[in-house]
Amino acid sequence: MYKLLIADDEYEIRNGLSSYFPWEDIGFKIIGQAANGVEVLEFICDHSVDVILSDIRMPEMSGIDVAKKLFEQNSPIIVVFLSGYKDFNYAQQAINFGVKSYISKPTKYSELSTIFSRIKEELDQKKKSKHSVQKNMGIDKTVEIIQKYIHENYKEASLEGASQLVHMNPYYISKYFKEKTGGNFSDYVVSMKMKKAAELLSDMQLKVYEISEMVGYSNSKNFTRSFRKHFGKTPREYRNEE
Repeated sequence: MYKLLIADDEYEIRNGLSSYFPWEDIGFKIIGQAANGVEVLEFICDHSVDVILSDIRMPEMSGIDVAKKLFEQNSPIIVVFLSGYKDFNYAQQAINFGVKSYISKPTKYSELSTIFSRIKEELDQKKKSKHSVQKNMGIDKTVEIIQKYIHENYKEASLEGASQLVHMNPYYISKYFKEKTGGNFSDYVVSMKMKKAAELLSDMQLKVYEISEMVGYSNSKNFTRSFRKHFGKTPREYRNEE
């Protein structure tokens, strides 16, 4: 259920709208009433509200002022105006401040039903999009964890080791990592090994076979082969050119 606040300076109108329209049938729940714009702003400071159905003219603070305030705050709350005044200028201001609809009094059941059914569809779509974005950010976090694991454990990094961190099947991690980064898990590990090896080669005190072991290669020939494939030259050639 989406949360709806009704605001009107006439008690009979706001109470009638709250009590006699079947809001829950179209996905809304009345969570409060307000007699003016000041009360509206006070209410939304303490409560979560999805939609405000507000009279356009109210004492102390009008519906237009409320809409302007919410617009300036970039609030996600949807505003629908209710008014007995067929004033084009008011309607124009409502549009300028992002107001969704302008309903004339006396309200008609069919009009309320149509407008709020449309608003529910919009809110459903926003919720779906938000969920999709949040899901993708989880996705991003998982990739970050895997990459951090490889950076810190390049010497012995493995799918099994990564799987223990993100609680995913090793086979699925391999497929997942490639899908999200465009590269293989194993290739990423090798690239980190080679990056570290290149850094270590600047230390002339270290032998090539020692660097090979330091980055996780027990066989120096395999290390040299991987290094040449990655940089296009052997470790010794790379060192001599630096």
